Amino acid sequence: MPTLLVSRAVFDGYHQQMKAAHPGIELCILPADTEQPFDEATLASLDYAFFSHDVYPASSRMFFRSVRAAPNLKWVHVMSAGVDNFVFQELLQRGIRLSTSSGSTALPIAQSVIGGMLMLSRGFLPWGEAQRRRAWEPIRGPQMPPDLVGQRMTVVGLGAIGSEVARIASAIGLEVTGMRRTPHRPGDPVSRVLPPSQLLDAARETDWLVLACPLTEETRGVVGEAVLAALPRGAAILNVARGEVIDEPALIEALRSGHLGGAYLDVFWKEPLEAESPLWDMPNVIISPHNSSTSTGNGARVTEEYFLPNLARIARGEPLVNEVTA
Repeated sequence: MPTLLVSRAVFDGYHQQMKAAHPGIELCILPADTEQPFDEATLASLDYAFFSHDVYPASSRMFFRSVRAAPNLKWVHVMSAGVDNFVFQELLQRGIRLSTSSGSTALPIAQSVIGGMLMLSRGFLPWGEAQRRRAWEPIRGPQMPPDLVGQRMTVVGLGAIGSEVARIASAIGLEVTGMRRTPHRPGDPVSRVLPPSQLLDAARETDWLVLACPLTEETRGVVGEAVLAALPRGAAILNVARGEVIDEPALIEALRSGHLGGAYLDVFWKEPLEAESPLWDMPNVIISPHNSSTSTGNGARVTEEYFLPNLARIARGEPLVNEVTA
């Protein structure tokens, strides 16, 4: 029977579920980075491995050392959506199957996006600044925020994250447009779907531009000076994609000039964001350190909704969900 490499926490919490998903499977517990590594016989016995949330970062070195040295490894499931780490690319080149947990963080990321929108659209930023000064400064008159109901949001990238953002925004009362290559499907939480080629036109009718697309050659720099200029004055950008999808200097200039009303940014051209970046000091910018997905529920979602079902599919010889094909 095959042998599966898992962390101590996964072994302790999901021993019975793993045995049920793949009857007869042998379980091998990953040593901590400070412990003795596996011998050659143990490495040769490994068929599968699970890179779970608790492995990163404390035991990452031992995990990567083990899977790279396992000559008979056939499948690795990872807790993240991205597999751009060179080790994962190396495994793919060896012909080892790789599956991801893409979609597992859609809920917390979408909640972060909506939280950023609410902070920017309501009075939380000026209220917070006044609170630090112990100043009682109600917002009145022309500075009162407009209703969100009826405002227009465009979500670039209608995958798991973008769809969840659109669902919550629609429930609040925004009119939501999604952008992707495939047309509108029943159940899409948007009023319409446009192809990426129409981004410039969509920007002209957008109060909130949400970026939730993968970084590809097509999306790199997709939000440049032209798109920023097309947005109505006072519009805002919410970026949880990758920093490279936006022309960052053009974004900074649009914020400085007042053309953009604000931004919630989780990703940047260079990370960590450099201390001298003007984005830090802009009163209408909210920064999270590529941390919008953080949540105590992520580990359980990855294990229960992605890894265990894929383990059962491996046992039955069925196609894997989120298998990396290239």
